[in-house]
Amino acid sequence: MDDVTEAGIYARESPYLDRHVQLGAASGRVLSVSFPEIPDDDAEDDHPVLDRIFEYLDTVEEITFEDVQVAMTMPTDRRAVLESVQSVPYGEQVSVETLARMTSGLSHEDDDDLILVRTALDENPAPLLIPDHRVRDGPSAAPPDVEQKLRSLEGL
Repeated sequence: MDDVTEAGIYARESPYLDRHVQLGAASGRVLSVSFPEIPDDDAEDDHPVLDRIFEYLDTVEEITFEDVQVAMTMPTDRRAVLESVQSVPYGEQVSVETLARMTSGLSHEDDDDLILVRTALDENPAPLLIPDHRVRDGPSAAPPDVEQKLRSLEGL
């Protein structure tokens, strides 16, 4: 995605989510996405990724974030889980076990691997951009009310 190199914190209020969408960006990557009731005082409201997020929230058309780079500074195995989540298409959902099967090096029959999958989902730095709401029986890093609204938006 072009022109996302401006570092800072950006936020905009979403009537659909009944809270703000806030993102942190630096070096052309999104560092975080959160959903505060009140955004940071220094947050600006003009960022191309926010524009895309609001297209997603305000339309019934499929919007993807495949070209948005998310900085994933976490252990490799957790990053692999979140990369697998990114391949779950809009409007579809998978289980934690299926996500473990989709992730190289993990087994859907290993309890430790299933815990790893749940941990990665819970610590997702950019929910919505990394659509953990598409994992039906896993945790989401988004607040529960936001997760439900994202699922509803996609018919899940």
